[in-house]
Amino acid sequence: MGPRLPLLVAALASCVLPARGCVLCDAKVVEALNSLETDYLPGHLGAEHHKNVMKRVKQAVQDFKELPFDEDSYMGVVDESTLEKASWSLLKDLKRITDSEVKGELFVKELFWMLHLQKDTFARYAAQFQKEAFCPNKCGMMLQTLIWCSNCKKQVHACRKSLDCGERKVKVHEMEDMILDCELNWHHASQGLTDYSFYRVWSNKSETLVSKGKEPSLTKTMVDPVDAGTYRCQLDTVQSSPATVIHFHVTVLPKRIVELIPSSNIPTQDEVAPSEGTWGPTKSSTTLQSPTSQSPTAENILRGRLVGLLIWGFVVLIAGIATVTLCYRSEKVMDSIKSWFRTGNETAQSSQFPEKKATKSRSQ
Repeated sequence: MGPRLPLLVAALASCVLPARGCVLCDAKVVEALNSLETDYLPGHLGAEHHKNVMKRVKQAVQDFKELPFDEDSYMGVVDESTLEKASWSLLKDLKRITDSEVKGELFVKELFWMLHLQKDTFARYAAQFQKEAFCPNKCGMMLQTLIWCSNCKKQVHACRKSLDCGERKVKVHEMEDMILDCELNWHHASQGLTDYSFYRVWSNKSETLVSKGKEPSLTKTMVDPVDAGTYRCQLDTVQSSPATVIHFHVTVLPKRIVELIPSSNIPTQDEVAPSEGTWGPTKSSTTLQSPTSQSPTAENILRGRLVGLLIWGFVVLIAGIATVTLCYRSEKVMDSIKSWFRTGNETAQSSQFPEKKATKSRSQ
């Protein structure tokens, strides 16, 4: 049972104390029930029933804690977040009833049916807390603030598990930064934490303090082979025992080899002619062209194709317009051609007629 055994014993012992119910630990719920008795009941229920109804209401709310004790569903405690969700759900439904202005026996039935459903809601929230939020640490010791449903007291519960949170292997190249991260996901929710301490562990098991403070990580810049070895991180608490212990095994690898690749627009030794070794430009110097000027790029090819398509499209459009114009005006065009030929023939005949007259007159 681990850390749940002391909690279960304390919860069973608290059963002999006056019970209040978890949601009654919220002052807003107590205030809402008092307002129900003093402000709502006088105008919506007979005065002779006020005392009995309020007694039953308070008892029903107290019965929220009457759930079977189980390690996976309910242990008699919740955290502040779970209490807030359960209280808000109850207050929301209570306001819905009072806003409806329901009266008499119908009001009483709706009120107690709502309380029955809210008990199931509280049981669901409590089970979710027990499975997901109660002592979430897989290792180490977490100090968690809990609310005891029997007396509404807040107490710090120690979730004790194995202090050793394992070993981590870290590999870093020489002249690079080494980062050792000691933070776990439940550290931010734990109470009573103090400082993170990082120690260098030597081969003879002795230790040297490297750093201590609120920062959960250790950073060593520009490491060299002497930084390789074992390190230990310890998170301290206000109590005597630490919260977390993690070991780091650091391996320093050789320095990375950075290969410099020359730029494509810089001429190499083979590309430069012997006459180009002199200072200043000469007549025989060779001009190096950029890759973009030596070969067309895909963008230029696509642009050329697009321009060609636009030109062909324009030509086809002009031809189509001309064809349509000729089809609709073909008769007029033919008439014009015929009249032009007729006029030409008449002119030719008129020019020949005087010539014939002149020839006849000469022969006479």
